[in-house]
Order: sequence, then structure tokens, then C-alpha cells
Amino acid sequence: MGNERIRIAVLDDYQNVAKDCADWSLLSGRADIDFYSDHIAGESDLVARLKPYDVICAMRERTPFNQAILSKLDRLRLLVTTAMRNAAIDMEAARSLGVTVCGTDAIHSGTPELIWAHVLALSRQIVTEANAVMEGRWQESLGVDLHGKTLGIIGLGRVGSRVARIGAAFGMRVLAWSPNLTRARAREGMAEYRDKEALLASSDFIVLSLQLGDSTRGIIGARDFSSMKRNAYFINTSRAGLVDEDALVDALEARKIAGAGLDVFETEPLPGNHPLRACSNVLLTPHIGYVTRNTYQLFYQHTVENILAWLSGEPVRIIN
Repeated sequence: MGNERIRIAVLDDYQNVAKDCADWSLLSGRADIDFYSDHIAGESDLVARLKPYDVICAMRERTPFNQAILSKLDRLRLLVTTAMRNAAIDMEAARSLGVTVCGTDAIHSGTPELIWAHVLALSRQIVTEANAVMEGRWQESLGVDLHGKTLGIIGLGRVGSRVARIGAAFGMRVLAWSPNLTRARAREGMAEYRDKEALLASSDFIVLSLQLGDSTRGIIGARDFSSMKRNAYFINTSRAGLVDEDALVDALEARKIAGAGLDVFETEPLPGNHPLRACSNVLLTPHIGYVTRNTYQLFYQHTVENILAWLSGEPVRIIN
């Protein structure tokens, strides 16, 4: 890029922490950097903001970059996403427009930990009881023991296998299923293989831990919620598209299941009038599975490294 000074936009910095999570001064004299903590959902407003930038730094899939948006960003030459997978970026469109897309390494412990935060909070009614104490009340619910209960994991990959090990440590019986899971792989992951229907029917806690793709979109629907125990809890921290959201709302409102813990939603940030906000038996968190200090420091450190490499004509962490 020579000595040309560039403009960089860092998007969706909700907590205003990006500036402190990496040494952006390494780009001093070579770039002007703007950090944005707000989220722009409208396409025309987003394009208007991003048109002046040569480099855009995206936080996971918070902002989509489809063909329509990318084609209007005439100056854009480098798009850096945190982690090495981002379904919100049209990779083919980026390549055709000459936009380099690269990513960062990631830490994978945050999501399993959040899953267990949801399981524990739901089983012991932590939010309800904590609010009751603050409001002057005392002991309003009866908790559910984890020991001896059945944990069903749909997707025994990197996250699911960690969840399984912790479930076993709690003394839970661990079942697992996914479209490609084998009995041998389930045993390696400290779980018993069950088909989908059997897992749903016998599990007290059901954790969804799959990647979203054409074959998994809507893999949990109305029929599946009807197959679950009425005292079962459903946890999804993976992707909202794995679940029929209307069917989930119906299951919660009709008490077809005891409750749910959700960290992902079809529209993010979650609209103020969304029906999930009115459900009393759901724990909602704002897509924070990966939102930890160590993860952000790695994300932004590698983001800076990618930009420096690109400016110097050196290899970056290309996403295929």
C-alpha cells in the first residue's frame, strides 16, 4: 500500500473496549481509525457510514456484508472479521470485487462456560431468586438437581464435547446426537449415542451445539418441542437459525417445556417488542458466548496484525 494513509472502521464495539484490547498505535501514521459502538441495521444507513473506509473490522456476524452492501463500498479493500468463519460475509461477492477477507484465531472456552451458566441458572432459578432477594422476598422456588439427570447434546463437536465432560462431572447421564455422529465418536466424547427422537424424549436438559448450514437450518421445530419432556430445559447458544423461533415461543408460552436459555436470536439486537421478552420461563443473554476479555484481546490483536501485514504486502489470515 506504500505510504498512503488509509481509513479504518471498527464496527459493533458494543462495550467500547476494542481500543483497549490491542495496540492500535502500531498503525499510527499509517491509518485513521474510527471505533463505533452502535449497531446500524438499515442497509442505506450502513453504506453511508462505511463508504469512506478502506478497511472494515467486523465483530463476528453482527453486521452482514452481502453483495448489495459490498458493491456499494467503493473504497473497501480489506475486510477483517474476528474468528475464521463468518456466514454474514458473501465471500464470492468479496472476491469478485477485489476485497480481501481475513480472520483471526479464537478462544473456544467461552461458549461452553456460558452454556453451563444457563443450565445452572435455569435449574436453580438464579435470576428469579436473586431478584426476589433484592426486592425483599425470600426463597420463592424449588431448584432442580443436576446429579442423576439426563443431559442431551445435539452436536458433539468442539463445544458439545466440552459440555459433555462437564455434565459427566456433575453426575449427569450424557446423551448425544447429530446428523453425522457415530456411536464410536459419541463414546469418545463421553456420551451415549441416541437418535434424535430418543434424545429429545428422555433428556432433562437439551443443549443445541451445531453449526448452521443448509442441512441443519430449522433442525429443531414444533414437533421436536412436543417430543420433549414438559419439565425439560432447552439451551441454544449456537445459531438462531437452527430453531423454528415461532415454535420455540409457542412451546414456552404453552409450557410445553419448562423453560429455555437463549443467547442467539434471528434478529440481533433483539427487538424490544419480541415475544420472547414476554416469556417468564426463558433466560435471555445478548449473544455473549464469545464475549470475554481474553477472546477480545486475541480478536483485536490479530486484527491489528492482519492490517499491518496487508499494508506491508505480507500474508494475512485468509478466509477461504
